[in-house]
Amino acid sequence: MPVSTEMFRLPLVSFLYERGWRQNFSILGGFPGAEKEFELMKGFLKPVLGGNIVDASCGSGLFSRLFWKSGLFSSVVALDYSENMLQQCYEFIKQEENFPTENFILVRADISRLPFVSSSVDAVHAGAALHCWPSPSSAVAEISRVLRPGGVFVATTSIVDGPFSAVPFLRTLRQTVRQVSGSYIFLSERELEDLCGACGLVNFSCMRSGGFVMISAAKPI
Repeated sequence: MPVSTEMFRLPLVSFLYERGWRQNFSILGGFPGAEKEFELMKGFLKPVLGGNIVDASCGSGLFSRLFWKSGLFSSVVALDYSENMLQQCYEFIKQEENFPTENFILVRADISRLPFVSSSVDAVHAGAALHCWPSPSSAVAEISRVLRPGGVFVATTSIVDGPFSAVPFLRTLRQTVRQVSGSYIFLSERELEDLCGACGLVNFSCMRSGGFVMISAAKPI
């Protein structure tokens, strides 16, 4: 796994994620904050409310817990590759009084090898994670596989745009550099739309504010 992925398996990073790390996204990346992000994504998720949702690359479960406490979903899967992030999620749950643990499931898995039957998931959310994935195309293809027809994929990330962002050669070069160096790679809006389309998702939608972007796409019915 790239360094940018393995870093999130460190106990210290898992401990700090909701104790300052995630808050820095607002300062450095223009993220509006968890509560505002949650309100924004509910609009995209409206067609699948009442169904199940996978919070992919959930980290310490910040949004997983919000999804479940909202009562908007029948079940929530908090999924991450990092054992320590999942342990931190479990610790946060234990600290909350009367947290309803029924149908709230912690799963350790690779985003590119999801342990779910095809066409079995109503929604997949990935918060501030897409730029960390070793292979975004493999990950989104897996997400497309497990989504039910009409299922929704919602993700947030930071975005880069420029006059050459859509040039295929430069796109491939950036991805190659990322794989070798283990650094993050931030896609342009056009690249994000192309990524979803190439993986069989339709109805791409994008909401931007500075460097912050929330995208949504659906599996065809």
